[in-house]
Amino acid sequence: MNKLTDFEIERRLESLQDWDFYENAIHTDFEFDNFKDCMSAMNRIAFECEALNHHPEWTNNYNTLDITLKTHDAGGVTELDFKLAKAINIIVEVED
Repeated sequence: MNKLTDFEIERRLESLQDWDFYENAIHTDFEFDNFKDCMSAMNRIAFECEALNHHPEWTNNYNTLDITLKTHDAGGVTELDFKLAKAINIIVEVED
């Protein structure tokens, strides 16, 4: 998988709600009503990660989930990161 250029990343982000590009990765965060809802979302996302064989850097603090995506083997952001980000937005039901 080839690393995308900064221009390609910024262009793809235009159609990806609530994600930002910095520190050579794409990032987002979600706030849920409570810890249980946050953990439920993380578990649903985990199944997609396994299906894609691509895993995020993420942290959970009570009802907040912070996610960072980059492809370590490519040294930056790839199309696979965007595929997972889109799936995450669908799972979490991000609205435009």
